[in-house]
Amino acid sequence: MKKFIAIALAAVMLCAAGIACAETFRVGVKQDVYGFGYLDETTGEYSGMEIELGAMIADALGYDDVEYTTVTAATRGQMLDNDELDCVIATFTIKPERKESWDFSTPYYTDAVTVLVEKASGIADLSGLAGKTVGVSTGSTSAKALATAMADAGVIGAFDADKFEIATFDGGVKFKEFDDYPAISLALDAGDVDAFCVDKSILANYKTEDRDFIADSFSPQDYGVATKKGSELSAKIEELVTGWLADGTIDGLIAEWGL
Repeated sequence: MKKFIAIALAAVMLCAAGIACAETFRVGVKQDVYGFGYLDETTGEYSGMEIELGAMIADALGYDDVEYTTVTAATRGQMLDNDELDCVIATFTIKPERKESWDFSTPYYTDAVTVLVEKASGIADLSGLAGKTVGVSTGSTSAKALATAMADAGVIGAFDADKFEIATFDGGVKFKEFDDYPAISLALDAGDVDAFCVDKSILANYKTEDRDFIADSFSPQDYGVATKKGSELSAKIEELVTGWLADGTIDGLIAEWGL
């Protein structure tokens, strides 16, 4: 009995020290952003920089296994809150209002927002989007970023950013929300929207010979590893990410995936 108690106490001490005690590390990732998080439906395997980062974190924390779950901009926060995931590594942009709800690591990648259009549309810059309908992902910040950039450029009138609502905004450009990026791409094909707005690294997956980016990019997007607010994992993941940034490990991942 004494031996059993000693083993049990040792296990508790290991867990308290940050060892994962043979658990599965549950990571929310994208499935449709090649280079970051992409799911091969034939093999059922995920690949990308963020997939590798999730595996590295799991290994460093002592987990036996890592389980990836596809998330979208609309589902990732809720799944963290409901304890369905341990962290989210899914091109999740760090914003002050988001930091009120979740913890974020130091950014591991910085991107910018831009717009993808059909070349035949003749839209070349922000001014060409006046009066158009732009497709965005539900729950993303891309619509507000685009409207702000257009207002700053004098293309549309100024507006109260604090009261911005995607569904009702009609200040010189309109927005239509979709559940995922492939749906926006299809809507652009069908002419249901005039443009597709999100981070450039994501848009690159949908660029074809008949499509091009507009000349403008705006609103730098810092991607961080998100964890539940107050989670014990937050500080541990922060330490790992900052360490890998300092020693060049993350730069190596970025180079490996051509990002």
